[in-house]
Amino acid sequence: MLQVATIRDEKERIIQGLKKRRLKNIEESIENILQLDQKRRQAQKQQDELQAEANVLAKEIGNLMKSGQREEAEQRKARTAELKKTIADLSADLSKTEENLQKALYAIPNVPETRVPEGGGADDNLTVHQHGTIPTLHAEALPHWELIKKYDIIDFDLGIKISGAGFPVYKGKGAKLQRALINFFLDEAEKQGYREIQPPIVVNEASGYGTGQLPDKEGQMYYITEDNLYMIPTAEVPITNLYRDVILSDEELPIRNVGYTPCFRREAGSWGAHVRGLNRLHQFDKVEIVQIRKPEESYQTLDEMCAYVQSLLEKLELPYRKLLLCGGDMGFNSAMTYDMEVFSAAQQRWLEVSSVSNFETFQANRLKLRYKNKEGKTQLLHTLNGSALALPRIVAAILENNQTPEGIRVPQILVPYTRFEIIS
Repeated sequence: MLQVATIRDEKERIIQGLKKRRLKNIEESIENILQLDQKRRQAQKQQDELQAEANVLAKEIGNLMKSGQREEAEQRKARTAELKKTIADLSADLSKTEENLQKALYAIPNVPETRVPEGGGADDNLTVHQHGTIPTLHAEALPHWELIKKYDIIDFDLGIKISGAGFPVYKGKGAKLQRALINFFLDEAEKQGYREIQPPIVVNEASGYGTGQLPDKEGQMYYITEDNLYMIPTAEVPITNLYRDVILSDEELPIRNVGYTPCFRREAGSWGAHVRGLNRLHQFDKVEIVQIRKPEESYQTLDEMCAYVQSLLEKLELPYRKLLLCGGDMGFNSAMTYDMEVFSAAQQRWLEVSSVSNFETFQANRLKLRYKNKEGKTQLLHTLNGSALALPRIVAAILENNQTPEGIRVPQILVPYTRFEIIS
């Protein structure tokens, strides 16, 4: 969430930055926030002044009563009663104004960093790096949704039977490959200094607001009505919320956490080639990395996190490209996002497998996540997160890119985890 003081002080920068997202009526939205803020400050000032007058009158009434000046005391009591009613009315108006201001602020996305290109969607993203050779497959190569049937390793029909579309069942070597990838990603993160966290996979409403999934993505999250809880769309939500309402010391920074969780998303898209098989699911596994950094360190950290995700893809022998997302394709919370996409040889298309984002103070402001520096000054921190990695499309690319007439070759880095070299 943007800070009102920042909007007041840097109105034009905020508007111009948000225009990179190609938002409609952004000037009106920002002006509405400033008007609500002015109304709130005026009401607060008036309330404070009236309360100060009431406090003075209370002292005067006591002194007058002691000195026997009952008539003057009664006059001040009458004025105090008027003030109490006015203050109560002002307090109700102030609460409503603050509520409207908060709602208006929640509706404004983060301001893109200056290097983020303007654009309305995926076509406006910039490819900043590409690595690896696109594999040439044999004549009878199949897409992964056919391979999983051929080798009986993932079953969508069973998933539909017990849950519904978008909930696959992993079997045999398919389940072992899934577990191998999770353990590989966690082990690699530990080598890079990340502390493993195993968080809950349901969160309360405050956690959803803290990291910005609410109210922006309410329709995309599974909701448990009776308990007012949400199934997590990513481990970012519970792991980052560990630090909600926390003031960290200088010595506790930086924070580096990693967590594996299943993830749940209601919007899995309509049926078609672009969402077939593992390309888009309602439930999927993901290993997430989260960092909390001082503001001056966060963009170097973003580059380091990207480099780490790229190293995972290279160890898995997958051709990939790194994209700098344009303003219109970034997530609501992000100030800058890089996507990593792997090439799926049988589908002849790029598949997103990771997003690495810097949220700057946007989440920290919602979370009230701050740190106290050595001079004793308290300020907001920067939060960052990245998929390292999301499994379904990684599995799809491994299956498709490594298929041979004899079977599917397992990347060498995973063999110690799977304890087999080929799926046949």
